[in-house]
Amino acid sequence: MTRLPSVSVIIPCYNQGHFLADAIESALGQSYRPLEVIVVDDGSSDESSEVARRFEGVRLMRQPNRGLSAARNAGLAASAGDYLVFVDADDRLLRDALQAGVNGLAGHPECAFVYGHYRLITADGTPMPAAERRRAGAGHYLEMLRGNCIGMHATVMYRRVVFEAIGGFDTTLNACEDYDLYLRITKRFPIHCHAGVVAEYRQHNSNMSSDAGLMLKTSLRVLGSQRRHLKGNVQAQRAYREGIRYWQKYYGRKLIKDVRAQAQAGDWKNAVSGAFTLVRYYPGGVASKVSKRITRTAARVPKRLAIRLSR
Repeated sequence: MTRLPSVSVIIPCYNQGHFLADAIESALGQSYRPLEVIVVDDGSSDESSEVARRFEGVRLMRQPNRGLSAARNAGLAASAGDYLVFVDADDRLLRDALQAGVNGLAGHPECAFVYGHYRLITADGTPMPAAERRRAGAGHYLEMLRGNCIGMHATVMYRRVVFEAIGGFDTTLNACEDYDLYLRITKRFPIHCHAGVVAEYRQHNSNMSSDAGLMLKTSLRVLGSQRRHLKGNVQAQRAYREGIRYWQKYYGRKLIKDVRAQAQAGDWKNAVSGAFTLVRYYPGGVASKVSKRITRTAARVPKRLAIRLSR
């Protein structure tokens, strides 16, 4: 009798105890039963560990706070499944998510991972308007250079062997570590989108992606790490330039709105910091005009503060 592939679900958690039960229940309630559900408490100061302990069959790991990448790597090292799914503690899997992933990998044995789509929910779980859905074409690496066509990490199911080939999550990154991993994988292996909706992406004020300045800097840093691999590849170089423009526009425009709102509210520390980020990472067009306006106003800010913010 052929053995069915086993799946490990890894849930990193840092001070998200108020959402964690939803994530755990969504993993335990799968139509394709997971081999294990591992919660990695990354030094939380809230009730995260207590929440995890309430669930029979959930393995809890605790470590000092080392960041999301390190928490995922810890769960990866402790897991035993043939396939892996990483679910952030504030998100949820839909009931057939694991089945869709297993089917996708079975149908595409050449692929390092498969992924599906997601839907947005509010903090209390209320559905939101559908997210824009993109699919990588035949040139998976080129598409990733142009931008992150996956969008939500919980929609991805990986083969364990891919981590043996390319390593784990980059612990030097404090954001966009999933995008970095996708780029490293698609540079060497094909992937596949099975198109099913498999997860719910919760939107709330403490989402990492709500920090537009951090996301702008880090997405461009991650994309920039690929530049050395593109020499002599005209298509890849073109896709790389498109990716720079995409991230500048996507997070740069969000940061412009944040800077304007902060300036209007008199929050000059954050407004000046955001303006410097725009000048450095999104210097063109309206971003430059807004940044110059803010930095001119910043002349009234004490010199030591302005110097510190510019670093």
